[in-house]
Amino acid sequence: MKGSLIILSFFVVGAVAAYFGVLPDIVLENDFSIYILYGLMFLVGINIGYDKKTLSTLKNNKFKIVLVPLATLVGTLGGCAIVSIFLPQWSPFECMAVGSGFGYYSLSSIFITQYKGAELGTIALVSNIIRELFTLLAAPLLVTYFGKLAPISAGGATTMDTTLPIITKYSGQEWVVVAIFHGITLDLTVPFLVTFFCYL
Repeated sequence: MKGSLIILSFFVVGAVAAYFGVLPDIVLENDFSIYILYGLMFLVGINIGYDKKTLSTLKNNKFKIVLVPLATLVGTLGGCAIVSIFLPQWSPFECMAVGSGFGYYSLSSIFITQYKGAELGTIALVSNIIRELFTLLAAPLLVTYFGKLAPISAGGATTMDTTLPIITKYSGQEWVVVAIFHGITLDLTVPFLVTFFCYL
């Protein structure tokens, strides 16, 4: 829990600093987060190469690895369909279009805004950001109460990049390959599913 609070505090400090303009222009005009992400991915790669248990986990699970993104997909879309009952202003398909972002807010919100308007696009943006933040903050609790695959499923498409370091820390290095496969698979479904549900 301490790690999650540290992550949250850095996020809050960054938001406050940017809002009040106390950061130098070079930080505000350039997106350094992508380079930090590259560095994190490099370090995760080192950990995977060094830890022999990672590949053995992949060998032991074989085709079961496919079930993880499938379970996330079915659970997310099913949950969105149920939530739509309490949101009469949005159809079940519109709710499932929002859920089909799987945390990939930069792409899904653009598609939804294009097909369904700015209001639902904004909801998709916020929903996917919350999914990513929830995974970053709740990973230790998810592992404790629901198992090592829980943060992977919660992270959706983000498990191949932004949430991968926190998943590595709390689920263990042996699940990194599963998390990357999970993220890539869901990432590829986003444009197809979002467009499909927007047209229904």
